[in-house]
Amino acid sequence: MEDAQVVAMLVRRCIAGDVVAWEEIVQRYNRRIYNICYRFAGSGDDAQDLTQEVFIKMFRTLNSYDVERGAFMTWVTTITRNLLVDHFRKSKQDRMTESLDTTSSEHEDAMPLSEKIEDKAPAADTNVQSRETQELVHNALQKLSPELREAVILRDLQDMDYKDIATVLKVPEGTVKSRINRGRAELARLLQRTYRQVM
Repeated sequence: MEDAQVVAMLVRRCIAGDVVAWEEIVQRYNRRIYNICYRFAGSGDDAQDLTQEVFIKMFRTLNSYDVERGAFMTWVTTITRNLLVDHFRKSKQDRMTESLDTTSSEHEDAMPLSEKIEDKAPAADTNVQSRETQELVHNALQKLSPELREAVILRDLQDMDYKDIATVLKVPEGTVKSRINRGRAELARLLQRTYRQVM
């Protein structure tokens, strides 16, 4: 994923005041941070603002990153997650989901949502369909509770492993797996209902 030695060198150069090294870190991590922010916030403008806030916070706390304690991406994701939680608390967008009591798949890597939704429409324009599917998934993600949403985003969209997600969220690995399963089940239910309404 990331070359730890290169990142450690970039961090050292940044701390020493090297602007070029900072620009390289921003280029390396901008898209991933933006994607996390966008999936969580739901708006491109908010995601852009939050991404900038994450980079400001990273820059200010760069000297607290310890190469020995874990991957840089885990550290970056932790900062991003903490900022998003603060943002969420401040904005008090307490979105309630419908019942989460639905039984979820016990299998860790259950069938992806895209395969669970049967598509009966003719494949006229694949790009449009793909964009519409992404929008449906994005809208459904916004209806999940923050705990389930962040677990699903980090696992399924950022492709982080369970151990790193547990570190970022500061919860046991079992809790991470449970949230991911519940989040996936809730997302599938929301998408199936949306799909039925569209048909």
